[in-house]
Amino acid sequence: MPSAEIISIGTEILLGEIVDTNAQYIARALKDAGIDLFRKTTIGDNAARIALALSEALDRSDIIITSGGLGPTVDDLTREGVAMAVGRQIEYVPELWEQIQERFRRFGRQPTDNNKRQAYIPAGAIPIENPVGTAPAFIVLGPDNKTIISLPGVPREMEYLMRNAVLPFLANHYSLHDVIKSLTLHTSGAGESQIDELIADLEKGSNPTVGLSAHAGQVDIRITAKADSLNQADAMIREIETSVRQRLGNWIYGVDEQTLPEVALDHLADLGWSLGLVEAGLNGKLTQRLAAAEGPFVGGKVLTELPQPAQLQDLTNEFKAAQDVHVCIGVGLYPAGEKQDIHIVLITPDNEKTLKRSYGGPPQLAQSWAVNITLDLIRKLEKGRK
Repeated sequence: MPSAEIISIGTEILLGEIVDTNAQYIARALKDAGIDLFRKTTIGDNAARIALALSEALDRSDIIITSGGLGPTVDDLTREGVAMAVGRQIEYVPELWEQIQERFRRFGRQPTDNNKRQAYIPAGAIPIENPVGTAPAFIVLGPDNKTIISLPGVPREMEYLMRNAVLPFLANHYSLHDVIKSLTLHTSGAGESQIDELIADLEKGSNPTVGLSAHAGQVDIRITAKADSLNQADAMIREIETSVRQRLGNWIYGVDEQTLPEVALDHLADLGWSLGLVEAGLNGKLTQRLAAAEGPFVGGKVLTELPQPAQLQDLTNEFKAAQDVHVCIGVGLYPAGEKQDIHIVLITPDNEKTLKRSYGGPPQLAQSWAVNITLDLIRKLEKGRK
């Protein structure tokens, strides 16, 4: 099975001015094609640094895919960087210039002189026509079956070329048959160390692999299998998933794209209960997440000032009465020295109670932690429970 690396090119990505969604898309496409991804790198618009990153990647991996730096401006230096990395010159390809001019005519525009730079690619490279944009892509075949594929940075163009040109080329060139499939189990209510202790033996396996990803108030468990077919990969994943579920039980709330707000509101819908909310100290984050999911969420009241816990309880009762909801929750996040406390008022048709939880992690994650703790409480409500 070939190995791959992704190199994202652009100073604006390196400096965090834009989010690199291209690398995420390419990574998922490679995974689905059965190609091992070893590394993702970001390089600014500098030909020498691009060349160095490519040379190092070629020593490690079989396939290098670059994204960005194929535009017409002087800081679009991917062509030059690739040429330097493989010891070649860049050369003018008349057919590419004709394609570029045709794209502009189709868009009702005239190319400028600098657009002609896009018709230059490393000598001997295989050009990839770009029917949805003006930046041609290209493939450079090197010794030892190494391949560099350079794609434009415009997401729509990159995605089209990845689907329609790159993946078919890789499947043919490397005779790809294996598939890689993943499943992610979402948990809430337990810490990473607790989960690790229960499934540590599974994390030591080589295929399928099991890995943990911790977030504030949530831990994800990713199961990845390599196999000859999707059916075989599914069977391998199911075996591990069954074991994880047996060990973690109700800590698991969802799979893959399922979100905690969706699961919590689906649970309330099953109970036939509507939900109202009063929150303070969370900047409206809990209200926003509930409002974005479908379900019986009537609405929330976001307090601009942090009330005392007793006052929060009164405000929650008042809001419940005014909205005529079955369940009303009041949530307040309170600084408490080196930690932060979350006070929760929970009013259901069966009872009313107050809860207190403490958070001692990074302060910037406290709000997300409080949101997930509250959502987890909602998904575990039961009728008739005092």
